[in-house]
Amino acid sequence: MRPRILDEFVGQEHLLAEGKLLRRTILADRLSSLILYGPPGSGKTTLAYIISRMTGARFKSLNAVTANVGDLRKMIEQAQYDQREKNVRTILFIDEIHRFNKAQQDVLMPDVENGTLVLIGSTTHNPSFSINGPLLSRSTIFELQPLTEQEIIRILERALYDEKQGFGHMKVEMEKEALLHLAKSAAGDARRALNALEVGILTTPPDSKGKILFTQAVAGESCQRKIVFYDRDEDYHYDTASAFIKSMRGSDPDAAVYWLAKMLYAGEDPRFIMRRILILASEDIGNADPQALVLASAGLQAIEFVGLPEARIILGQLVTYMALAPKSNASYAAIEAAAEDVKEDVAQEVPNHLRDKSYAGAKQLGHGEGYQYVHQFPEHYVKQQYVKKKNTYYRPTAFGYEKVHQDRLKKLRGTAS
Repeated sequence: MRPRILDEFVGQEHLLAEGKLLRRTILADRLSSLILYGPPGSGKTTLAYIISRMTGARFKSLNAVTANVGDLRKMIEQAQYDQREKNVRTILFIDEIHRFNKAQQDVLMPDVENGTLVLIGSTTHNPSFSINGPLLSRSTIFELQPLTEQEIIRILERALYDEKQGFGHMKVEMEKEALLHLAKSAAGDARRALNALEVGILTTPPDSKGKILFTQAVAGESCQRKIVFYDRDEDYHYDTASAFIKSMRGSDPDAAVYWLAKMLYAGEDPRFIMRRILILASEDIGNADPQALVLASAGLQAIEFVGLPEARIILGQLVTYMALAPKSNASYAAIEAAAEDVKEDVAQEVPNHLRDKSYAGAKQLGHGEGYQYVHQFPEHYVKQQYVKKKNTYYRPTAFGYEKVHQDRLKKLRGTAS
């Protein structure tokens, strides 16, 4: 059911609609090296196949999972010969190019740079992290998006009614709800939807009239568990974690719980999630609600003790609490600013009156002399110098418990009205 021309390709309108750069480039057969980046089943390999049918250049393909440097060198030598002797360009499509290590990618560089090879690489991994910088700088990145449910329905309907490449030669009666179920369960992956359609049709016995009834129940069995594209070592993993943290920081408990559920569904380690919650409790909530860090610390212990699947209940409670807690990054900003000052002025000495005087000879050096013990003063406070070059780092807000800090600091710093 693979499309053969651009007009049969479904989805990616932002790249392939009339007048778009990629479409114009393909139709004009003026391709330069490019990287197709997107989730599984979004059409990367299909697009390369269409290019292979439409280009006047020699089209070769490799899969980075099985190919080695020797295979690459053979392709390059042939491309050099074709360019030199026949004046024919070579387009080399490398599927899953992120699987190539740096040395393998470096082999491509000279011939991509001089135009002997036009490289088309496909990857599910962020090219900024998985493709060598020099190779990336000589390629245009086109990001493909997950297909919408309506786009997947169009692909499924074509497969149902196409007599040559699909199931049009068979008597299949598809329930509308079943079609929608396949589209929803595919999560933007056309390949997954087509595989489920094929499994359902080929394993459902026809009735007495030879008709195959594809019901919602058949669709459910064919799809089984919905797959979430989530690579725990790559950018989809970190993108989801980023959305999770930003939803809590932005005080949206519904979004935060959704991203939590997605991570758990995809098999994320609850300890990874808890580490993010702990950091957020201090960085983004801080002293506006000091209890947040206490609860997060208790939550870490609780999920270790309880384990999955019940740990999700504890995580859900923590995430909703963090999302709705008052926010302040004043303590985080304070340590960051102080760290910058330390870098610039590492030589600042401890004032004499604050130095340790517990050892023999300290008094002779004047260490500790003049120190005022706060508990001997009213309200357990006395104004004295604690650092030679004083800077204001901690600026508490008026939110939550931090308002108490703000009022106290105004009083201590002598700015209260």
